[in-house]
Amino acid sequence: MSLLIVLPAVLFALITWQVVARGPLLGVDRDVSHALLRPGRASELLADLGNVQVAVPVLAVALGCAALRGRATGVDRWWAPPLAATVLMAVLPALIVPLKEWTGRHGTTAVPPGVGYFPSGHTATAMIAYGSGTLVLLPLLRTALARLAVVAVCCALVLAVSFGLVRRGYHWPLDVVASWCLGAVLLSLLFLLLASLSRSTRRSSSGTPSSRTGPS
Repeated sequence: MSLLIVLPAVLFALITWQVVARGPLLGVDRDVSHALLRPGRASELLADLGNVQVAVPVLAVALGCAALRGRATGVDRWWAPPLAATVLMAVLPALIVPLKEWTGRHGTTAVPPGVGYFPSGHTATAMIAYGSGTLVLLPLLRTALARLAVVAVCCALVLAVSFGLVRRGYHWPLDVVASWCLGAVLLSLLFLLLASLSRSTRRSSSGTPSSRTGPS
């Protein structure tokens, strides 16, 4: 699990360095963008899946279902996983906005002149909203097929948003990849927290064996 935190964090740092230093990787980024750039209504709709107005309500439904299921089944601290995911979603702008202001990256030719395109806020919103909702729901699903289906839908939504953003020209490819890296770090940390809460819940529900328990 540590690799799932360290590797994307290192990659995010390298990409950010290239953006700030105007490194040679930006040339490749421009070539990929020009090859994929085809503005259209379909790409706009895909990109819109990363809007706060779309992603956050989906997250709210997932967290509400998890909370109701946990409370109904008598899970100890059923409110903790939904709360952790909510806090992560709430603090995301505090991470993204300063990075946008610091890097000051210009947009593609398909958007009005301006700066603040790195990293992609829509991609980060999609990753955290759909990803954290998935992490909270997974322990409540009884079959491996159901869990696989939820993960597949989550990945499809994030990829759809990412492709739509680049295809429409709202973001450079590296803007999107950087948000993948940042989202991977944050979701890995959330996974570790939820796993810790789950272990704590199992211990408290099973109880501590008494030292007097044993043969007479």
